[in-house]
Amino acid sequence: MSKKYIAFYKPYGILSQFTGERPEETLGVFGLPSEVYAAGRLDKDSEGLLLLTNDGALINSLAHPKAKTPKVYLVQVDGSPTQESLKKMEKGLPIKNYITKPCFVKKIKEPNIPP
Repeated sequence: MSKKYIAFYKPYGILSQFTGERPEETLGVFGLPSEVYAAGRLDKDSEGLLLLTNDGALINSLAHPKAKTPKVYLVQVDGSPTQESLKKMEKGLPIKNYITKPCFVKKIKEPNIPP
């Protein structure tokens, strides 16, 4: 089987998977090839680039925690984060029953992103 790689812009409100419980919309509504999977995920309430592929080795090298592949996210927040809140995020934040891994956080000027 030939390998497929698709750069896909996931819209807000769509799950980063092909199946889900109704009424939630998934990647399945876009007519994408059935043999590809997302290399990683974006939350339903976010939007952005997803790599879809049938290359399992690539998915594993990008998404498996042991691979420790760095990822970059641009995040829009309400208001302006304080230095204190950025430092807390760098150390890891409690979410539900776990604490996020430490990360590098940098406040930037608003980028020019299409609506």
